[in-house]
Amino acid sequence: MSDLPHLARRHALKFLASAPLLPLGASSALLAACRTPNKSTAAEYVATTFTSMPAPMLADAAAMATTTVGSTLNVHYGDQSTRSYQLAYQPFFITGEQVPDGKGGKILSGAYFDINNKAIIDRSIAGKERQIFSDAPDGTSLLSLPNPTVDNIKGKAVFAVVQFEYTSRDQLGAASGRNNAYGTLPSPIAVLTLDQDQDNGKLSLVKYHNVDTASVHGLWITCGASLSPWNTHLSSEEYEPDAQFISENPFFKKFSKNLFGDENKANPYHYGHLPEVTVHPDGSGSIKKHYCLGRISHELIQVMPDHRTVLMGDDYTNGGFFMFIADKEKDLSAGTLYVAKVGAGFSIDPAAPGAALHWIKLGHASSAEIERLADTLKPSDIMRSVKTDPADVSYTKLYMDGIANWVKLKPGMERAAAFLETHRYANLVGASMGFSKMEGTTVNIKDKIAYSALQNIQGSMVKNNPAWNPASGITVDKAIVAGGIFAHKLTGGQRDTSGAAIASEWVPVQTRALLIGEDIAADALGNLANPDKIANPDNLKFSEKMRTLFIGEDSSTHVNNFLWAYNVDTKKLARIMSMPSGAEASGLHAVDEINGWTYIMSNFQHAGDWSGKLHSKVKATLDPLIKANYNNRFSAAVGYLTADPAQPKLSKI
Repeated sequence: MSDLPHLARRHALKFLASAPLLPLGASSALLAACRTPNKSTAAEYVATTFTSMPAPMLADAAAMATTTVGSTLNVHYGDQSTRSYQLAYQPFFITGEQVPDGKGGKILSGAYFDINNKAIIDRSIAGKERQIFSDAPDGTSLLSLPNPTVDNIKGKAVFAVVQFEYTSRDQLGAASGRNNAYGTLPSPIAVLTLDQDQDNGKLSLVKYHNVDTASVHGLWITCGASLSPWNTHLSSEEYEPDAQFISENPFFKKFSKNLFGDENKANPYHYGHLPEVTVHPDGSGSIKKHYCLGRISHELIQVMPDHRTVLMGDDYTNGGFFMFIADKEKDLSAGTLYVAKVGAGFSIDPAAPGAALHWIKLGHASSAEIERLADTLKPSDIMRSVKTDPADVSYTKLYMDGIANWVKLKPGMERAAAFLETHRYANLVGASMGFSKMEGTTVNIKDKIAYSALQNIQGSMVKNNPAWNPASGITVDKAIVAGGIFAHKLTGGQRDTSGAAIASEWVPVQTRALLIGEDIAADALGNLANPDKIANPDNLKFSEKMRTLFIGEDSSTHVNNFLWAYNVDTKKLARIMSMPSGAEASGLHAVDEINGWTYIMSNFQHAGDWSGKLHSKVKATLDPLIKANYNNRFSAAVGYLTADPAQPKLSKI
């Protein structure tokens, strides 16, 4: 990795010495709450706790302008001792850097390529053409393989898959971002080969491989990701292009032009699905796209321990809660798609008992079957959709991303609609399509609880909002812009709404609020949500061994977004990392053990993405610092939490 700018080195790469073994002392009550009832042996791992760092303030502007870590990870053992690790952040690279290609050469990190693997060029400034690269790295998976064959490994080879969601602006500085360029470029996805030092667990980049996505028609807006139980990277394509009104989408034509060189060639039905990347021992990767998990705003899915049941959030206004059950273990190429119907009692009060979940079967299909339908059907073959009331009772009124639609399904097109027009079809069959931006989903296996992040609780969830549907069963009296996290009880022996058995022991049957953000009037720094509580949760990952729910923010309400650790036994919430101001926390992945070492992966996106009132008090001070740290705001970091002198271990050292 090449040198980072001065401020990034100062805060992102400072490593503090690990503390020696200490008596548990005042932590004994906390430890007792976490300990298993059986008597612990001296060397037995018992629990993990995190100290909480303060939110950075403008008095230390440098800390607000980069990744700042001030948390300690404490590992508690059966002999009443604790090993403490002072955490820090280590980037593998910042995007736009030249990194090793594993062949003795260099490759541009986060770079964009067309369908023929040719560089996509930014020509916004004549004479300064350059390959476009992303400032929005997102979903990341860390994994190992039994027999790696990558050269130049001194320790052991470990692999990471990282995907890139979008790029914010061109060289000219056009404030493109989500409003003007979101979805105009085909998302890159890369395999990183990392050399794991066996003396200290530290990771260093030795090879960057760009995955060829031509076989899956390129990728559309890859966001969150998860590692499958069979060691593959499960990607995402969110905000599926609306095929019914694709002529109204200026981004999609630009996407098609950038990918194919032809603004009319891309087919919207090829996007909004679930890509899966397999890493090979030589550090390369291959990809396939599953078309049978519903064409929704995929964000971050979670496969259950049965290797068949998949829970899926839906990063969408008027979104749903979806479940897919594969026909075979470790194979997502065919299965049954369901959507939830929420029963009475939905509440955002964590003290409330929660609401029942019932499951509507949308259909069964294979990926190959749905891809063939995508290849051959036009939107008008499946249904008729209009945005003005046709005054025709054969049409059904519903809401798509907050916008009223009137929809009429063509006879015999139920199956095609279920998998290619999933949002509309779910509405037609009576699903609870009222969630607002349900993002990351993860699972606590021991307790059989899944968790989902609602980035916002607003819009379609709020009583009498123009996008609210009282029949959805999802109603709150007042919006909470800061959002929250919901917990879902999982069990087996369930039947769908038609009475047919659901072949899974991991079906969500109840949902309740777990953690809810708190909107506030702007404080002295500009925060619009309580900085000591979560706000706008996005990435979620649960560590079974640490009994910890990790939470990454994508906030329009915190001046700096944070990474949090919430212990589900002690109910303690700890802030463990702060992102550069204006940046989203992304790429979260918690790994209990790879070759004995413990990792928390984390990236960030779009540092210095200033938002009106939220950043009005800090922008003037922080903007030049962030520009100096991150390549004039064109770059962002891909990396992980580390410690000195060694990476954390949960086992006794």
